[in-house]
Amino acid sequence: MFQSLLNAAPWWAWLGFHLFVFAMLALDLGVFNRKAHAPSVKEAAAWSAVWISLALLFSALIFKAEGPQKGLEWLTGFLLEKSLSVDNLFVFVLLFASFKVEMRHQHKVLFWGVLGALVMRAAMILAGTALLNRFTWMIYVFGGFLIFTGLKMLFFEGEKRDPALHPAVRLFKRLVPFDEHGGHEQLFLRVNGRRCATPMLLVLLSVEITDLVFAVDSIPAVLAVSRDPFVVYTSNIFAILGLRSLYFLLAKMMDRFHRLETGLAVILAFVGVKMTCADWVKIPTSVSLLIILAVLLLSVVVSLAWPARTEVS
Repeated sequence: MFQSLLNAAPWWAWLGFHLFVFAMLALDLGVFNRKAHAPSVKEAAAWSAVWISLALLFSALIFKAEGPQKGLEWLTGFLLEKSLSVDNLFVFVLLFASFKVEMRHQHKVLFWGVLGALVMRAAMILAGTALLNRFTWMIYVFGGFLIFTGLKMLFFEGEKRDPALHPAVRLFKRLVPFDEHGGHEQLFLRVNGRRCATPMLLVLLSVEITDLVFAVDSIPAVLAVSRDPFVVYTSNIFAILGLRSLYFLLAKMMDRFHRLETGLAVILAFVGVKMTCADWVKIPTSVSLLIILAVLLLSVVVSLAWPARTEVS
């Protein structure tokens, strides 16, 4: 397994990437967001621009070091993961509202959620690439799953479930000493000499569960674009790193993009078809990139041109 990672990129590239990520996260939380506060739209836009600029710079390095094919794979993987992760934002809005998390504490929750995502995504990408390399027929399983998920999103769109009612949340409250009034500043508190979990820990658990659920869709989708673990992993992480800033930038405007989920469903179905038909029809990565961009832009334009109707009681 580790040999496959070294075949994809040398050890210093893996180490350098992680040192860069941890340094940026430390700078983000330890310097610019040391005090809990609600990021302004201007601040969120600035950080979003920073993360996107860093991602484009990194893609330029991939283009230069590995050539145009790997560079296009990285850009396509980044855009695909970025677009699919936007669907997370809808769930985050519901999650924070359900657990009554103040805006000034949401940044820290999402920060620790990103650290958890680093570990989970790495494990899932390693497992996915290993399965595809060892059992080539798994490409049809992954592709079929993506088509099924896309069609389910397209034709059976329903209300988002309340994260507070998730079975894992109820089980957590039953098994772990829990202080309902512990707030969202610390993970644990001592209450009457007993160590108790706080709502902060429960919200973080919900964020990780949400990321795991979405990763089940997004990881196979990105593996349809590239089998290179370094390309898949780094594009995934760059997309996730900018998700927090994008959340604060779009949190108050999420209802305007009511057709985005339809666009994401089409993208998932397209990637699934591309994956299952790869032995017979070769769709160039550049064409896939253009199709994903076109679907995203169209879904945003349609959302803004024809706003969702609000029911009047």
